[in-house]
Amino acid sequence: MKKWTLSALSLLTAATLVGCNSSSSDEDGKGGLETSMQVAFMPDIHFHDIYGDFEDGAFDGLPNSASGEGATIRTMASQMGSTRLFNENYFALLAALDDIVDRGIKYVALPGDFSDDGQPVHMRGLVKIFDTYREKHGLEFFAAPGNHDPNRPFIQPAGKDDYLGEGGLKQPIYSLEHDKCVNPQQPIDREDSHSVICSDEVVHWGYKDIMSILGAHGFYPQEQYLYFETPYSSDEARQNYSFDVAMKEADYTNRMYEICHEGTGGGYKEEGYTSCSEVPDSSYLVEPVKGLWLLAIDANVYRPVEGSVGGEANPNDYDGSGNAGYNMMLTHKAHVIDWIRDVVKAAKEQNKTLVSFSHFPMTEFYNGASEDIEDLFGEGKFQLSRKPDEETSKALAATGLSVHVGGHMHFNDTGMKQYVINGEQHTLFNIQAPSLAGYIPAYKVLNIRPDNQIEVETVIIDKVERFNELFEHYEEEHKHLTDLAGNDEEAKANIWNEDILKSETYYELTDWHIKELTRLRFLPGDWPVEMRHMIMNMNGDDMLIMSQIETDFTVCQLAEELGIDITGCAALKNSDWEQFKADWAAATAKAEAIAQDNGLALEDFAQWTGEELAVDFYRLRNADELAFRDIDPAVLPQYKVLSDELSEFDGTIDSEIGDLGDYSVGDVFKSRFGSLFVILDKFATGNASDHFLIDTENQTLTDLKDATERELMK
Repeated sequence: MKKWTLSALSLLTAATLVGCNSSSSDEDGKGGLETSMQVAFMPDIHFHDIYGDFEDGAFDGLPNSASGEGATIRTMASQMGSTRLFNENYFALLAALDDIVDRGIKYVALPGDFSDDGQPVHMRGLVKIFDTYREKHGLEFFAAPGNHDPNRPFIQPAGKDDYLGEGGLKQPIYSLEHDKCVNPQQPIDREDSHSVICSDEVVHWGYKDIMSILGAHGFYPQEQYLYFETPYSSDEARQNYSFDVAMKEADYTNRMYEICHEGTGGGYKEEGYTSCSEVPDSSYLVEPVKGLWLLAIDANVYRPVEGSVGGEANPNDYDGSGNAGYNMMLTHKAHVIDWIRDVVKAAKEQNKTLVSFSHFPMTEFYNGASEDIEDLFGEGKFQLSRKPDEETSKALAATGLSVHVGGHMHFNDTGMKQYVINGEQHTLFNIQAPSLAGYIPAYKVLNIRPDNQIEVETVIIDKVERFNELFEHYEEEHKHLTDLAGNDEEAKANIWNEDILKSETYYELTDWHIKELTRLRFLPGDWPVEMRHMIMNMNGDDMLIMSQIETDFTVCQLAEELGIDITGCAALKNSDWEQFKADWAAATAKAEAIAQDNGLALEDFAQWTGEELAVDFYRLRNADELAFRDIDPAVLPQYKVLSDELSEFDGTIDSEIGDLGDYSVGDVFKSRFGSLFVILDKFATGNASDHFLIDTENQTLTDLKDATERELMK
């Protein structure tokens, strides 16, 4: 195994950084950016080749009347239960690349999850598209891996049970060594599923195959690059750059490092570290045009399972990297963090403009609302496990890195963290680029200028040709699900809304996606039960009244009166319903007066439901200020009134209530929804995230929009 230590790396860089990359620098040592360059950043494509060919002939797909081809797609039910679309983003990618071509942009960075688990059939389709746009339009792609590409470091058996088959039934497809194929006697719901198809077209490729097939799109040096290095490049390669040496040193076999269950191996290994094995790392630095350095960080951390052997023969001996991120990068890929520090130093010495990208965020992505979210919804909800710790962000800022573009969350957001480290101020700008596969479909364009300024623009992909090409198959699926549900009203309620198929644009489809996710997944899975019942049974006027109510009536008493079953509520006696109605009437009069004082009427609040509030909540969480385009402007002032009224409540309700009979319905509502509106307000009032300017020299961020609707929430 290649040995490397922190001290060795430090000696290397101290001796060579000033002279490194000599072929890309002018003789006078100045190799700076001479003109503005635009780079598009498109994370989380989650590409699925809907018309991909199974080379083994195992599956021909569903005959599509519009294309004349066989469609290999996932069910609409699976799409409406996932944070990403699996199928229509195929068309969104083509539309986004066409938009990039129209803008004259030549460089496209892919901060991870460019695939949806790295299956051969889909990877071939993705590379075909990249090759086409390179050959026809001169685009250059630079990929960094995400937790879905690869799913684990090495190739592993895999598959899905929710491809869409004939008659609207599910079609399971698994690889040959998967248990579903090795043990075909496993039970299958014959009413809802065809028998399993076995094909190695759906294995999960590991690094070796993914890096190979995408080698010309970032992972390996190309002759037109002015410079290319990895964390494992030699002193000689850095000092006297040549394509041949770079190509040799960038070989897959040279980009392995040791990782242990407890932390980084190799020269970083500490006494007592166990379950160590070698895995690949695909990080690289590339200079595609004079003066611009793009730092592609492989931020995947696949920690060995305790007591495991690991290696290619044991691909399941590693944890997934989805929740690891930079918190675990510091402990388990420490050598890459040190390499980042070296790259930053070299960039400064050689006057290079450095922009980094990876799949994972480097800063908090909830506009400072993470603690409020955890208090309200509980530990582990809202993907909080993916949030970098404050100390992690500080350590990353301490490397000197300034600008980073991340993905993973499918959020539009801008993080800006400032720290004084050793008497010097460091500012880390983390640009969260949204996904084309969800709400709101968009990508980021960075206009990188020679004067240390970067203009960031968010490009929304609205109209997408052919986006409804697969709807004929979903119609058949919906009919099958409806027939299967029969007279079961609960089963019917859990079927995706058929009105989705009336979407007139891809943008409208993604809005349906966030609405169905809220209804089918987020509300049932994330929200406390009493809060969920409240929001699903209240309109805005009810909420304003509840913000004013003074009553001893408990949540359990109200649930019993309304026939709602809440776990933890025992049967109650002598509920004073008449007194509660009197309390409600008094609160109604107060609510009417408050509405009038704000130039509104209580009836205005009745125009929106609690479920619509929940959808707006998730719109703002995902899209930040972009979401204002879809929130009724008349509703925003009403949210503000509610937020102000609820902010006056100074009581506390434990997040784990236990015996709801101990708390009045008014106090529970005010506590829960007061916190909800605090979070909503933070979602709506963070850093500029649509169109803004970063000045790395002055360490400032300036909103370039004249005015935004989010000011209504301030």
